[in-house]
Amino acid sequence: MKWQRSGLEVTELCFGTLPMGPLQLGQTPEESATIIRAALQAGVNFIDTAQSYRTYAAIRQAKAGWPHRVIIASKSQVPDYGGMQQAVEEALRELDVDRVDIFHLHAPRASANVFEERAGALQCLLDCRKKGLVGAVGISTHVVQVVEKAAAHEDIDVIFPLINRTGLGIVGGSLDDMLRAIARAHDAGKDLYAMKVFGGGNLLDDREEALRFVRGIPGMQVIAMGMVTLAELEMNLKLFAGEPISSDLLARTAKATKKLKILTHQCKACGDCVEACPNGALSLVDGHSQVDETRCILCGYCAPHCLQFAIRMV
Repeated sequence: MKWQRSGLEVTELCFGTLPMGPLQLGQTPEESATIIRAALQAGVNFIDTAQSYRTYAAIRQAKAGWPHRVIIASKSQVPDYGGMQQAVEEALRELDVDRVDIFHLHAPRASANVFEERAGALQCLLDCRKKGLVGAVGISTHVVQVVEKAAAHEDIDVIFPLINRTGLGIVGGSLDDMLRAIARAHDAGKDLYAMKVFGGGNLLDDREEALRFVRGIPGMQVIAMGMVTLAELEMNLKLFAGEPISSDLLARTAKATKKLKILTHQCKACGDCVEACPNGALSLVDGHSQVDETRCILCGYCAPHCLQFAIRMV
């Protein structure tokens, strides 16, 4: 399908690379590249990454020699002009591309003031868009008010919000509030794609309904899915194509047992991970950080903020 605002032609299934990298599974670039290349061969042409995901090498290897266009979206959390310029240059170099098709302000938990607080970074992306180094400028967020502000922001082309049928992980409002914000963005002509449709794996028990819900949202024509195995890729391809799924494939892609673990003997109770968590899943209890598994969507955004290396995905 062709997006209206950016003119990019993207597949409905976007390959999300977050869970492959060191924030979660920690696959080698070679292991990840094999799965990404299989997705390209299956017809997927859209890959989502970020500076913090550290998956550029895997994407570069996967697309090496590939004869067709690959659309890549990246993001950075840096707030200033110089930092964002370095982030764009890093992406261009490490991905081996002349242009990053979409570059987002990476703002999972940032407030509605994100465009003022990161004015320098945004200006850099706008300048890079003029120079042809960036195709479209966007923002990725879990926050209702940021989607609302982005919908009204004339310089934002693409919005990448968190949305799922139970509202798991939404910040600053309810599921209905996020749906209304997305509707505003759609009415404003923004290009949209969705994240965390399965709630970090928490909604896999009814994945067909979870996918059906998000596909039914007006304007939400593309969905990013994190994948780390060929079986997960096969499952998602079948889901999007409406094909029957065997019991064997269901079993091989059942809800993972992966959880966020805090090594309490290493935790110094600094609270940095608590502040970094976009979902309010972490708190300080009895002198160390503690995770509320009912709120954790396994995004892994907390881990880089722990200088004690006390946070693990296991």
